[in-house]
Amino acid sequence: MRIITGSARGCRLKTPKGQDTRPTADRVKESLFNILGSLVAGRHVLDIFAGTGNLGLEALSRGASKAVFVDQATAPLIRENAIHTKFLPASEIHGGDVFASLARLAAAHRSFDLVFCDPPYHKGLWQRALQVFDTTELLAHDGILVVEHGADESELPPLSGLVCVENRRYGHTTQLSFFQWRSYVEEDDA
Repeated sequence: MRIITGSARGCRLKTPKGQDTRPTADRVKESLFNILGSLVAGRHVLDIFAGTGNLGLEALSRGASKAVFVDQATAPLIRENAIHTKFLPASEIHGGDVFASLARLAAAHRSFDLVFCDPPYHKGLWQRALQVFDTTELLAHDGILVVEHGADESELPPLSGLVCVENRRYGHTTQLSFFQWRSYVEEDDA
């Protein structure tokens, strides 16, 4: 696994040893960042269920200003990868439960322009995370929440503010769903 482009292009990231991990494939990551394009530069990023820090570090390499990483099992590994890519000064790394961390970030009135949510598939975690974002102000008004989930996981939880603005499938295993605030999408359409 490597950083695809930007200031850390080609840097290889360390991956957890002995864990059954499913990092975002380079082709899916490249497609994701092609879709986002110029929407990455200067943004505050939140990468939850961050694993290696792959998505947040790629965003930093492409010009994001700051990234907050949250993962219970791999916080030390994310720190190593942030040091290796020279993005530690722009990184804030949280270990511990993702949902407890989200509650703390919301209580501190933190807001993010770009959120990556890449939890283990088939555990209901992405749906639960969507509901957290739908009921807090963690996602900025013009922000984008990107969820990576299984190709066979399409049932959305009840949402009052967020809407899916785009969905892409990658083979028989993965899909990316992009969410924004309904109020922002309606403003943009007017």
